[in-house]
Amino acid sequence: MTCTDKAHICSWHLFSSRKHYKEQVRVWHAGVCASLPSLALHSPNFGLIAQLVLSTTKETLSEGGMDYSVPGAVSNGETVPVQPSVEKEKEEEDETLERGQWNNKLEYVLSVAGEIIGLGNVWRFPYLCYKNGGGAFFIPYLIFLFTCGIPVFFLETALGQYTSQGGVTAWRRICPLFEGIGYASQVIVVLLNFYYIVVLAWALFYLFSSFTIDLPWGSCDHEWNTGGCGEPFGSRKRHLGAVFFPLYRRRVLKISDGIQHLGSLRWELALCLLLAWIICYFCIWKGVKSTGKVVYFTATFPYLMLVVLLIRGVSLPGASQGILFYLYPDLSRLGDPQVWMDAGTQIFFSYAICLGCLTALGSYNKYHNNCYRDCVALCFLNSGTSFVAGFAIFSILGFMAEEQGVPIAEVAESGPGLAFIAYPRAVVMLPFSPLWACFFFLMVVLLGLDSQFVCVESLVTALVDMYPTIFRKKNRRETLILMVSILSYLVGLVMLTEGGMYVFQLFDYYAASGMCLLFVAIFETLCIAWVYGAERFYNNIEDMIGYRPWSIIKYCWLFITPAVCLATFLFSLIKYTPLTYNKKYVYPWWGDTLGWLLALSSMVCIPLWIVYKLSTIKGSLREVRLKLWDQGMGCTAVQPFKGVVCVLQVDW
Repeated sequence: MTCTDKAHICSWHLFSSRKHYKEQVRVWHAGVCASLPSLALHSPNFGLIAQLVLSTTKETLSEGGMDYSVPGAVSNGETVPVQPSVEKEKEEEDETLERGQWNNKLEYVLSVAGEIIGLGNVWRFPYLCYKNGGGAFFIPYLIFLFTCGIPVFFLETALGQYTSQGGVTAWRRICPLFEGIGYASQVIVVLLNFYYIVVLAWALFYLFSSFTIDLPWGSCDHEWNTGGCGEPFGSRKRHLGAVFFPLYRRRVLKISDGIQHLGSLRWELALCLLLAWIICYFCIWKGVKSTGKVVYFTATFPYLMLVVLLIRGVSLPGASQGILFYLYPDLSRLGDPQVWMDAGTQIFFSYAICLGCLTALGSYNKYHNNCYRDCVALCFLNSGTSFVAGFAIFSILGFMAEEQGVPIAEVAESGPGLAFIAYPRAVVMLPFSPLWACFFFLMVVLLGLDSQFVCVESLVTALVDMYPTIFRKKNRRETLILMVSILSYLVGLVMLTEGGMYVFQLFDYYAASGMCLLFVAIFETLCIAWVYGAERFYNNIEDMIGYRPWSIIKYCWLFITPAVCLATFLFSLIKYTPLTYNKKYVYPWWGDTLGWLLALSSMVCIPLWIVYKLSTIKGSLREVRLKLWDQGMGCTAVQPFKGVVCVLQVDW
């Protein structure tokens, strides 16, 4: 075929010396095609097999009896009639709602920031710093950040933006054999949706309790207080412990003596959980149109609260001792493998990687958005927030330790213990304590809220993209979100019974554990780097953003990230210890078994899908490879070119 200079239409060229193919070119929208770049398709077996180039001829192209005219293309003022089949396909498409995109980059950035900057930044990172050598902890933390955190974060975001698909169908298009990666991440998200929002129910309970002149945990005249609360010898340490721990255990949780005794439902917490789900539903019920507006508040207001608490904290007596305790480096701790394990798991927890959330959020970006720059900036913002949160938390803990006359180690807590025991204890000692309590718990609610509704959005996006003809209709998406919310709420009620805290700990320890995330990360990097091709994915990224990212990221995908994740995964298995509650209660054997089933429910998705896919494809090994390739991105390419979208399909 040759090209002339008379008109502007898209045509095709095939290059192959080994095999003949059937080809079909469809142009959905034709316009001025000047300066169109070429679109090349590569086969792992035959090299370059097809290239879509600019052809400037108004003649109808045909070869071997096949008609290659472009329906509806403009040629010197003449329009080629559109075939009825194309009109029918267009009518079917019109019935399906558009997928949608972010209105602007800020909405995307705030949504990702709201997802990754959550409760772990406030209540887990500072505790891990002081526990693992203070400032020395930053060494393994930064190593994991640059070798695992940023590379996997960028991989998932770029994957979503390139495919414009959610967490399952994105992997289906890249490599159908590894579609199980998407299912594994969505199983983790489903389990996460069950229990993460329970923390919001606790926080809402404390927030409502803070709207009083006298905080409930500030005195001893309550039915949940123990006899030690009225300590006559003025021991502040004993007095405060007798107030706060019973409040959390006996008033908020009313905890039973074991997981085998679930007891009755805590109706106050059930109402708080219902409120949390109602808020979550209306944050995302209209997709990115509503999510993009909500995050203007939910992602920024916690920063305001954090700054207020930081300024108040550093101005208190004893704050300097708390900050010194937080940052003082103990380099000898670097010899402990557990320190490195904690650093790795913290990166995976706080960066929301391997959950499909980043892929879902990235899929709503414009194709040429600079996702590389966004990812690097968001990663540094996340780690910077964790670092600053440590100052806000430990300045308060230093003040509390000085007031009580005890070492800081005795008042430092991690996880829910920090938010619902240690920090409320510190707030009581401040002037205008109800005000500071409201600020703190409002921050906790908002930090958890946007992380929660983005996780739900990720799950819904995956389901809608898997079944677009079902869910991408008017009001269908809203109904799907409602069903997900109701189901998750009902499951969450189990964790609000008197024995629900034991169930919550099982989910937290196993369902979204570091082992699950590490396992998924290993296969993500192997799939992109070795199956799809790291160089090929870099070419895709270059087509999106206009330049190639730093090459070290590609080598991380190829070698460093899977090796580090595998080593950390194996170490976590070797160092595994059964779950206990409050370092005293030991779970029964069936409790640990249930926990491992939760963990395996996500991890088995990847190998099971590979086995299933291979078992359903008949033929020789070479034929299986060709059929798998035919189902993936190697055979279907979609590129937007200045008003023209050309879809080239090659059937083997």
